Amino acid sequence: MKNYLKLMRVKHYMKNFLIFAAIIFSGNILNFEMLGTNILNLISFSLMCSIVYIINDICDIEKDKKHPIKKDRPLASGIIKVKSAFTFIIILFITASVINFIPYLFYDNYSLVYTFILLYGYLLINILYSLKLKHIPIVDIFILAIGFIIRVIYGGVAIGVEISNWLYLTVLSFSFYAALGKRRNEYLKNGSESREVLKYYNKDYLNNFLNIFLTLTIVFYSLWANAVNSPYLLASILIVVFVLMRYSLVIDGDSFGDPVDVVINDKVLIFSILVYGLYMGVVLYAI
Repeated sequence: MKNYLKLMRVKHYMKNFLIFAAIIFSGNILNFEMLGTNILNLISFSLMCSIVYIINDICDIEKDKKHPIKKDRPLASGIIKVKSAFTFIIILFITASVINFIPYLFYDNYSLVYTFILLYGYLLINILYSLKLKHIPIVDIFILAIGFIIRVIYGGVAIGVEISNWLYLTVLSFSFYAALGKRRNEYLKNGSESREVLKYYNKDYLNNFLNIFLTLTIVFYSLWANAVNSPYLLASILIVVFVLMRYSLVIDGDSFGDPVDVVINDKVLIFSILVYGLYMGVVLYAI
């Protein structure tokens, strides 16, 4: 079981908490009907993400064997056979689909069709990514970034709640920043040995766009905070800037740039994110 959990990459489920962006920033986190819906959405989307990770591992099994870290993954190491992985994919797909359907039975505003479109759309895009698109420069980064924004849209559509376009743009900009940081550090660590698309990139190109999207993230978040017209939200900009500066410091160090690994392996970054979450909780729900 431990090996299958590793195959599912459970620690990467942390990215799926973006599903809660709409319910949190709209002030509806205490609406337990909406919250229950989003929790089920989180489980469903996470299982679908595991399918993507497994398919990607199957496609990259030979290259992963040469990677200093990825060689220890269940498929690359041979602990789990490819045939068993395909069987597991079918189980995960059925389970994710059933769980995505459940909120339709008790939440009147649940957008069943749109949630399935987003859920299966995410799966399809990433299957194409694993098979071909990850080898196409720029397109590979776009797909990584789009995956993050789909999570936000999925969570909002499921409960019928919209959030500010500035917040969508903030998430999208940071998604590009995180994806570029991952590619930049992969390039610096292994060149094109572990990923074919890296032969099309160079350090200056990736650094230039890293700086652009870091700047856009701060600008878009600041525009959202200003649009709400609250001095308390304006103050949150300082915390966001600190988080981004710390994140940048970490990926400029000895890191492969994976967003999840960057966060969970840096105590200062974890603490600053918790401070932001606590501060926003007070601002949005207590003031």
